[in-house]
Amino acid sequence: MFELGFFAQAAAATAAPNVWAPALAIGLGAIGPGIGVGYGVGKAMEAIGRNPEVIGPILVPLLIGLGFAEAIAIYALVIAFILVGKV
Repeated sequence: MFELGFFAQAAAATAAPNVWAPALAIGLGAIGPGIGVGYGVGKAMEAIGRNPEVIGPILVPLLIGLGFAEAIAIYALVIAFILVGKV
């Protein structure tokens, strides 16, 4: 009887990391893109504020860069979904 309780506690202790892994994957995976997007947009707005005529040449590279930054967050989301499937 005591052995069954021990195994139940051991199973509960090993299940906890499996539950937290997807949350950590998307949480930590979104920090970098969030900082990168904020920094990139801030610098673009700063450049446009100094010289409003350059909105055209700045907009296209800005959007491409934002797409690359968001792709990293999407990869983290996919990894989180994969980890959820293994729980």
